[in-house]
Formats: sequence, structure tokens, C-alpha cells
Amino acid sequence: MRPVFPIFAPRMEFKLLTTDPQSKARAGELHTAHGVVPTPIFMPVGTLGGVKAVHMRELRDDVKASIMLSNTYHLYLRPGMEVIEHAGGLHKFNGWNGPILTDSGGFQVHSLSDIRKITEEGVKFSSHIDGSRHLFTPESVMDVQRTIGADIMMAFDECTPWPCEIKYATDSMHRTHRWLDRCFDRFNATEPKYGHEQALFPIVQGSTFPELRKASSEYIAKKGAFGNAIGGLSVGEPEEEMYAMAELCCDILPKDRPRYLMGVGTPWNLLENMAIGIDMFDCVMPTRNGRNGMLFTREGVVQIKNKLWADDHSPLDANGTSYVDSAYSKAFVRHLFVTNELLGLQIASLHNLAFYVALMTEARGKILDGTFSEWKAGMLPKLKTRVTE
Repeated sequence: MRPVFPIFAPRMEFKLLTTDPQSKARAGELHTAHGVVPTPIFMPVGTLGGVKAVHMRELRDDVKASIMLSNTYHLYLRPGMEVIEHAGGLHKFNGWNGPILTDSGGFQVHSLSDIRKITEEGVKFSSHIDGSRHLFTPESVMDVQRTIGADIMMAFDECTPWPCEIKYATDSMHRTHRWLDRCFDRFNATEPKYGHEQALFPIVQGSTFPELRKASSEYIAKKGAFGNAIGGLSVGEPEEEMYAMAELCCDILPKDRPRYLMGVGTPWNLLENMAIGIDMFDCVMPTRNGRNGMLFTREGVVQIKNKLWADDHSPLDANGTSYVDSAYSKAFVRHLFVTNELLGLQIASLHNLAFYVALMTEARGKILDGTFSEWKAGMLPKLKTRVTE
């Protein structure tokens, strides 16, 4: 049966429960109409409405995800807003009854550098599917996300490339701010379509220029939004620059609102950014890298296609939390990969997603009991290890 959603849902709320005494790591609760999200949290990416190779039941019951992310650009092109609206929104269309966050599509359209044009009005772009021409504006992107019905909607922004000149980054940041004002005007002038509240998150930009990140964070903080995002990082810059920019933003953004670092990252990236005050993360890495045979574990990174595992009949991951970790051996999963069996992609995706979510759950527990910093210091070297035996 399809889930039944309330006609009148309770208001969204973020509760900050505690901060780690030795760092800026936080534990909280994000309350939405479709459930409570414990923070810090990792959001599996279901770009087209479904996480690749993973059933919604597995995402909920095995991975234990509490929120997922989908993408405005891709859903706008396929299946289109008419289909999603006729279904009653994305929750009913894809069968996921938990909270959903939608990226605005800004990163996608701006990454199409050879088939798009940026103007003050918005972004004109050609579909990567059939070449058809489209225009995204702050207003149209708000309308699309209203139709999708995401619990959390992202503002339409320009994601600057790295590296870039400071003039380009400055002009881009100011355009993003002007677009944000238009996003809020449209958001405030419209209503949710499916009976549950939606929140709009602004996005801090400014590349890796501290003065721009400071200015953008201050501009965004004044908006008083339910939550705030940091974009334009993890786009090729050194990890230390990412951490420095994220920390600068966190020190300015409101402490009583959730902070979302977009598109990050490796397990060690998550812990390092958590320590400076980030609450929410997303990344395609666990599923994309998993489909290429890279498994993340507590003991380090495993390349399951390596011949090393050809006759290793030990569990896929003795410390894993997914059922696949004990149900299948390293040798069998390697066999699936070298023979191009699709089951291998599914097993690796489930393992990695479950590992990411379990890591967040463990980290949250350490924040709550005041031992996060010590635990993190012990975990980081292991997470970065390349497992060879």
C-alpha cells in the first residue's frame, strides 16, 4: 500500500541537543512531517527519485536511512512535473515515506558549461538527454520543488568551479544572493501542494576566498531560514581548504539551525567536517564508488576486485551492519564483479550506504556522551587505510 500522509502536518523543527566539549560537533533532531532525522546525518542520493540498485525497503530497513536526497534538474527532465504531480508528489511516486531533500539543480546546470548560458534571469540550458532547450529561474525552480513536494528545498544558486578568479567568484556570489531573494519571494508567495510543510535552505557560496565566504555567510544568516547550506566545496580543492572554508561558514551561520555541507564526501571528510559544526551531508561516493568495487569499512578502504580476495571466504565485512556483510564472502562478491553480475553492484551499494549511516549513528552517540573527539582521533587513521590483507 502507498503511505498515507497527513492533511495537516506538524511544523518543522530543529532541536540542538548537545555540542561535543572538545570540538564543535553537534547532535540534534530535525523534525519533519515525514519523520524525525537524527543529526549528524548522511543522506543517500537518489538523483532520479531512487537510489541506484537499492530498494526503498532496503534503504529504510537495512541501511536505516532516515532521509534521502533527489535532484530537481533530473526529475524536471524525467519523468517531468506532470507525472509527479499526478502521483501526488515524489513521496507517493517513489514509495519513500521518509523525509526528502531536493537539490535545486544549480550544480547540474552550471556543470553543463558547454550547453548553458547564465544571465541575470536564470540559466538557459540544453537537456543532456535530447538537446531540448530549457530555462531555470529562481522562481521556476521553487515551483518545481513545490511540485516535487520535498520536505527541504534548496535555493537556486551558481556553483563556481575551482579554481576560479576572485572577480568571477565575487560576481557569482552576488548573483546567487540576488537569486536567493527571488527564491524567498516565490517561496513565500506559494503554498505546499500536498499538505505538509516545506522548508527552504539558502546556500553559501564564495569559492575558497575567505572574505567571500564570510560575506556570503553573513548574508545568508540574516535571512533567518529554517536551515542553511554550504555549497561550492568538494569540487576539486584540497581537503584542508574545504575544512577551512566550512569552518569559517559554520562560525557565522546560526547555531540553532541545521547546517548542510553539500556533496561531501569520504568517511574521513564527514568526521572532520562534523567536528567543525556540520549537521547534514550527502554524496554519491558510497554508491558510485561501490559500483566500481570500492568498499568503505572501519578498517579502511577495500578494493574488492583485487585478486587478493579471489579465495577469501571470510565475511564481506565482519564489522558491517548490513545483512550483505555477513551473508556474502569477499570471494563471492569479487566473483560477481569480475563476471559483471549486477548483484555485485547492489551488494556493494548496500554495504557502503549502511556503513556511512552507521558511522553517523556511532559518531552521534559519541557526541552525546562527550567522547567524540577522542573517538574521531582513533577512527581517522583506520578509515584512510588501504586494506591489503
